Amino acid sequence: MIDSGRGRSWRVVIAPDSFKGSASATEVAATLARGWHSRRPQDEIVTLPIADGGEGTLDVFAATVPGARRRPLRVTGPDGRGHDGEWLALPGDVAVVELAAVSGLPLMRTPDPLGAQTIGVGQALAAALREGARQILVTLGGSASTDGGTAALSVLGAGFTDAAGGVLPSGGGALVTLHQIDLARLVPPPAGGVRCLVDVDAPLLGDAGAAAVFGPQKGATAADVDRLAAGLTRLAGLLGGDPMAPGAGAAGGTAYGLAAAWGAQLVSGVQTIIEVAGLPGALDDADWVVTGEGRFDQTSLRGKVVGGVLALARRRGVPVLVAAGQVDAPRPEGVVGEAALAGLAGGVTAAMADPHRWLRAAGADLAARAEHGHDAGRRRRGI
Repeated sequence: MIDSGRGRSWRVVIAPDSFKGSASATEVAATLARGWHSRRPQDEIVTLPIADGGEGTLDVFAATVPGARRRPLRVTGPDGRGHDGEWLALPGDVAVVELAAVSGLPLMRTPDPLGAQTIGVGQALAAALREGARQILVTLGGSASTDGGTAALSVLGAGFTDAAGGVLPSGGGALVTLHQIDLARLVPPPAGGVRCLVDVDAPLLGDAGAAAVFGPQKGATAADVDRLAAGLTRLAGLLGGDPMAPGAGAAGGTAYGLAAAWGAQLVSGVQTIIEVAGLPGALDDADWVVTGEGRFDQTSLRGKVVGGVLALARRRGVPVLVAAGQVDAPRPEGVVGEAALAGLAGGVTAAMADPHRWLRAAGADLAARAEHGHDAGRRRRGI
């Protein structure tokens, strides 16, 4: 907006992801803003928490969509224990179900790669349908399971049986014994359809698929990965659809299951949420945009919040600053500075022990870097 020196004002958009396990995207944005204002109180700051479809997506929708209402429910977690969960009702009879909130890995006491399941997702979807949802957005990321969404579909009425006609146990490990699928009693999707907001472009099967890439993150051994991959292959052979579609492998193949059995559309989570949050309009008059996540690495530019924000900012010609717990990748084009909480705190343990303190410090540090970058730009241009 204004050609800014230290005493002039800038318009700064702060649009981070959550720092998983430390602070929500809303908390990160607010704390970075306080840090920035501690150095530059004259600046106008717009906070827009963003998510990619994983943990914290429900909070972003709740914070950015007027009239959003949280709908609590009790769900069966991925390890079979009961948990308090919720889904979100948006104006226009639109429901948002976040897999991470009802079937996510943090809900597990100990990893169970073969037995973890998506019952909670099915329960949340069923609750949304009972309350009259005409369209459903399912945000997929942070899952504990690799069951292809079969447990969720079972809650909605689908039948999965073995060769003896017995009901298949929940969990991806049991899919190798899958013999028959019965969709006759499957509850139909809402009239307005279902969209799966995915945070990866992985297919269901193959070396880049759900089991091979994400199974180890959920505690799977090499033998477990082979079993899970064989089970997903069997599921795809019986259920049909497109197991190699980009994003089909999201959330342990839940994206595939909902697409193949329920006709769900797979869309980029971060791009959808960026639009809902209003980031394109917010960048119209922005001088800087600050984004970030818990760990900035090579994957940050592939379907994640930082990559989505950076791509949009580059198109608009807005310089980007990044805050992260750790920085483990070269600075990409368009990013002019970064602040690592671990560096400011003197180590990862110290940063995680008091993340809000170091997020505030990072906000102040990035404001100083912006001033330095601006002044250097002025000097280069001979101003």
